[in-house]
Amino acid sequence: MIPDETLRIAVPSKGRLREPSLELLERAGLRFRVSGRRLFSVCSETGSRIIFTNAADIPVLVAEGVVDLGITGSDQVLEKDAQVLEHRKLGFGRCRLSVAVHKDAPYHRAADLAGRVVGAKFVRLARRYFEAQGVANVHVIEIQGAVEVMVLLGMVDAIVEIVETGNSLLENDLVELDRVLEAEAVLIGRTRPRDPSLSDQLLRRIDGVLAAARYTLIEYNCPAARIAEASRITPGFSSPTIAHLQDPDWLAVRVLVEKVETQRVIDALEAIGCVAILETELRHARL
Repeated sequence: MIPDETLRIAVPSKGRLREPSLELLERAGLRFRVSGRRLFSVCSETGSRIIFTNAADIPVLVAEGVVDLGITGSDQVLEKDAQVLEHRKLGFGRCRLSVAVHKDAPYHRAADLAGRVVGAKFVRLARRYFEAQGVANVHVIEIQGAVEVMVLLGMVDAIVEIVETGNSLLENDLVELDRVLEAEAVLIGRTRPRDPSLSDQLLRRIDGVLAAARYTLIEYNCPAARIAEASRITPGFSSPTIAHLQDPDWLAVRVLVEKVETQRVIDALEAIGCVAILETELRHARL
């Protein structure tokens, strides 16, 4: 038996969210070993337990207090209608839930599926979608296997399924009719974790990992006469760090820049005469 006061963190035991979830926890400082089919691991630093389970079950486990924190898809939380706290959006596992039909089918909008059979793993979300669209008499059936092939077999007229790249749809001659929702991995929790202080500490650490994933550190030498322009290009999180060099005509600058802006920023700095522009990957950042 796991001691009842021990913080419990659920992560997917398989699938596309498993490895990014484990990497996130490791970068947040948890030390644990994943061993074969073992259903949980003990963190050597804190004594916390990491529970490996089905991603679809994690919202229910958190809502019922079986575990304190869990990483799963936001689509799973909505499908289970779980009463949990969404602590953080994690920025990986992005996908969409879409309605798809055969490319030659005579369906072009949701209303065309009135009275038809739709296969879905996310039955609750599929029914909510068609109700919101005002489409009546759609018969939604649950299919947990290869949903895409069911259209080809003639078992269903359409599917509501998770789409990442869209390759699986193309391979099965399917096209997206409409998007139901966008989803990504989320960290969820219960209101009263077993160890509140340890839970809060882990959340702060995860915030540091997420901040590091968003920002990069840019260092460059800037002509002293152009520092005002450079500061407008790279205002930094609070403000840039500026240091004097031996040559009074030059200044050294260190600043955080959002990763999506990195190349634009480097181009702009180079255009005003900045040199020795370096980018450093961050692993953790408390902002």
